[in-house]
Amino acid sequence: MRFQTPLEPATLIRRYKRFLADIRLENGREVTAHCANPGSMMGLAEPGTRIWVEPNEDPKKKLKYGWRLVDHENGHFTGVDTSLPNRALKTALMTQTIPELSAYDTVLPEQKYGTKSRIDFLLRGTGLPDAYVEVKSVTLMRQQGIAEFPDSVTARGAKHLTELAQVAASGHRAVLFYLVQRTDCTEVSVAADIDPTYASALQTAAAHGVEIVAYHAQITPHSIEIGKKLPVCDPQTLAL
Repeated sequence: MRFQTPLEPATLIRRYKRFLADIRLENGREVTAHCANPGSMMGLAEPGTRIWVEPNEDPKKKLKYGWRLVDHENGHFTGVDTSLPNRALKTALMTQTIPELSAYDTVLPEQKYGTKSRIDFLLRGTGLPDAYVEVKSVTLMRQQGIAEFPDSVTARGAKHLTELAQVAASGHRAVLFYLVQRTDCTEVSVAADIDPTYASALQTAAAHGVEIVAYHAQITPHSIEIGKKLPVCDPQTLAL
């Protein structure tokens, strides 16, 4: 999935109110950009960080830039826009390039299920149980090479796990899909110290048949694509 508009390099001045970031463009002009990430962005929002932003000419948008990437300046990038994993995965699902889900030929985004919830993708295929796929963007790395989720307490994430467990118990497939938006990670774990309730809900969900899958995102200032599959820690080994 290519970015709609070529990204521009910038420097982060500060991130605040979760969805706002003051930035300095390469020409020295300071502007406010939209930050499409409700999480803590731990380790990604330090003043002075080199970033990449996407400009827009939409007259309906007050903010003319959207923060898309952190540039670690060592050849690696992190995608900070939490909407991009769903867009990238939708393309992969429709082209049937995710092996675990390639048998499904119908992709239905944002379907109602559970208690006032929406599943990211409902997949259907002839002779197959429906597959409910919940996508999580992973951007936290505290140990070299290990991506962790979540980066802050997520009651919503725990609720989704409970509902996925109910889906699995009803005979359908329930899939938790971690997309690691970092190019410097090779495995995925759960930050149980940050949110033990989420970690406990993940243990329960896995015990009830929820499938846990993780893939790496290939990220450049030009595009984001689904890359290779990554190993995920066994939820039952987490120390709560």
